[in-house]
Amino acid sequence: MINVLIADDHAGVRRGMIEIMKAEVKDVVCVEAEYADQAVAQLQIHRWNLIILDIAMLGRSGIDLLRDLERAQPGIAVLVLSTYPEDQLGKRVLKAGARGYLNKASGPEELVKAIRKILAGGRYISSAHADKLVPELQQVPD
Repeated sequence: MINVLIADDHAGVRRGMIEIMKAEVKDVVCVEAEYADQAVAQLQIHRWNLIILDIAMLGRSGIDLLRDLERAQPGIAVLVLSTYPEDQLGKRVLKAGARGYLNKASGPEELVKAIRKILAGGRYISSAHADKLVPELQQVPD
């Protein structure tokens, strides 16, 4: 059984992710959290294989929430899903402990690809974001 917590303040987004998960991931159980505090409380109730987290939830900063989730369950697999472009927040959330970052404009296929990679123990960023990060990582400091 794969336990997934979907933390997003938009009911339609949560519902869409659940439908995609049930269609594409075998033996998945999804639970929803509308508010940041609900997401943190869920960590005291269950152990999660994956948390899909909106970075801009009501109630607190997504980066702060990400750190709280990591403290509550060290090594927790978190995929951050956001409307913000990857080049604005991708590197920041990965440094804060997320295993992946995906823009909400991405298609369902990319969401499934990210989920599978993270569940397999990997990290995920889109190929477009990776192409932008490589030159930055290759820069030699003065």
